[in-house]
Amino acid sequence: MDTCCLSRFFDEQTQLRVRQEAIVIGRILDRIRAGYWRWISSDALVEEVDQTPDPEQRFQVKGWLTNAHQTVSVGAREISRGKHLKGLGFKELDALHIACAESGDSDIFLTTDDGLIKTANRNSTQLGVRVENPYTWLGEIGENEHVRIDR
Repeated sequence: MDTCCLSRFFDEQTQLRVRQEAIVIGRILDRIRAGYWRWISSDALVEEVDQTPDPEQRFQVKGWLTNAHQTVSVGAREISRGKHLKGLGFKELDALHIACAESGDSDIFLTTDDGLIKTANRNSTQLGVRVENPYTWLGEIGENEHVRIDR
């Protein structure tokens, strides 16, 4: 998961999409804590979270990061791969996140960033990890059958 996912709880919840994504990200974090799934984080994610201006949000997200089973270090391999991905049209930090996900042998990289997903779909044959929206992904694996928001 990238910072967009982990920050979804702090976004304005007036839009249905934002509320649905926050709910499924919560479910994903619950499944990770319960030991059903492994979360592979990265030093790039930790550094990005450290830059979060809101201290309460930063504290909360850093707390969630303690549930990661593995944290991929950013080394020469990830930097080189990130530069290659940037050449494919990814933003620099997004490219580094994907490079770290690939290094960690992640099955899925979750983001709520539509632009990142679009760029990943356009370059999917050149990526070593699938990039997807958490709501879409959870629906595909059958964990999201009835996310209902009562107003």
